[in-house]
Amino acid sequence: MGSIGRNLNILFFPYLAQGHMLPMIDMAKLFAAHGVAVTVLTTSGNSALIRPTIDRFNSSAGCPIRLHLVPFPAAAVGLPEGCENLFSLPYDVDITKFAEAISLLRKPFNQILKEFRFDCVVTDVFLPWTYEVATENGIPRIVFEGSNFFAACASDSIERHKPLESLPSATETFVLPGLPHHIEMLRSQLNDHSKVIAFMASVIEVMNHAKEVDSKSYGMVMNSFYELEPDYVEHYRKVLGKKAWHVGPVAICNQEKVDKSGRGGGNKGDECLKWLDGRKPGSVLYMCFGSICNFTVAQLQEMALGLETSGHPFIWAIRNQGYEWIPEGYEERIEGRGLVIKEWAPQLLILNHEAVGGFVTHCGWNSSLEGITSGLPMATWPLYAEQFFNERLLVDVLKIGVAVGSKVFGIMPEDRPVVKAAALEAAVRTVMGEGEEAEERRRRARELKKMAKKAVEEGGSSYNDLENLIQGLLEKKAEAV
Repeated sequence: MGSIGRNLNILFFPYLAQGHMLPMIDMAKLFAAHGVAVTVLTTSGNSALIRPTIDRFNSSAGCPIRLHLVPFPAAAVGLPEGCENLFSLPYDVDITKFAEAISLLRKPFNQILKEFRFDCVVTDVFLPWTYEVATENGIPRIVFEGSNFFAACASDSIERHKPLESLPSATETFVLPGLPHHIEMLRSQLNDHSKVIAFMASVIEVMNHAKEVDSKSYGMVMNSFYELEPDYVEHYRKVLGKKAWHVGPVAICNQEKVDKSGRGGGNKGDECLKWLDGRKPGSVLYMCFGSICNFTVAQLQEMALGLETSGHPFIWAIRNQGYEWIPEGYEERIEGRGLVIKEWAPQLLILNHEAVGGFVTHCGWNSSLEGITSGLPMATWPLYAEQFFNERLLVDVLKIGVAVGSKVFGIMPEDRPVVKAAALEAAVRTVMGEGEEAEERRRRARELKKMAKKAVEEGGSSYNDLENLIQGLLEKKAEAV
């Protein structure tokens, strides 16, 4: 790639959770490929997650990435040793302690800014205190937003227009005002701040801090591409009046099989890939709900039944729930047709396998974008965060999604009503089925895949926007000098 970024030194500091670290490391590789001197800051316990991909990148890169490690203050907040990533926290650990430990990284972050001459820092939206530290050191901060323009615009619509305040108490459905498309949601799909649990209270505090400082930051980088959501890129920039650059889909930089299979710290994909090799093209459904989502026993058993009765071959990657839930005789009944993976799965390899024809997703943005770049139609099952907004993007705007029927925002599994097996079965049959509507959905998905690939190639929309960002930072550096 280009050498435009030479003489620019940038620090990347991701939040310590796999869903945040992986896209940010991919983004760091893109900056380095454009000639930027890149340093990644993380803790010693998280180095194993990202060092292999950085080492492989550095082996052939003209501008290698530097990894700077700091100790994680687990003992200072009463966390067990080794709990340095949200994904690795035991079930019985108070998650607010993890948030407290994150805030204690302020001191080492300040020290590294004083030690090295960075021209800019790119830090996660969940690390808003990095703005104050960077500003004190005279360094511009760019916010890494792990979502998309549509979700940001939808959130702004609710905050700006407050549609729920005028909604009759008996009315569940409302329209998000002021958006380029007609978007309807349920009241129950938004976070109810009157039912805040302890962990959510700390998250809300962080997000309020983020809103306060993000507008003062240099701008936002989004893991998205212009052709995916052009109306919302323009809406974000012109109506919201915010600076942002689309540089994705960043995961496309992982072209080698070893990078795709080892992504996220796992490298055990041979069994499922061999299993897929024996299937017909487009015949297999893949279902996964990310790295931190949990469910009740009742919900897991409904999921199991829904996949079984759908009649389609499937791979189900499910996080270890910490208890037994598989229905009696289930594994015997699905033998040869279904595969349950109770560990980290090589999602990029699975989604891009020719045998896979559909994806059931929780609508986390990483997974949604990986589904898009794989050219797959999706069955949508959001749980919390901005996932219900992402569902509307996939279903209403892009028209490549089919809603399973998740209607209630809930962080904790017991807060969410059980979605019945019949709903999952129906969604799977629709996504994997035949007919004009299903084929049109697949056609749109394939077109988006092509657009995604072009966006990150030289001359593409994301490639050019990244170069524009780098050029702007170089000009800012020159002005300061």
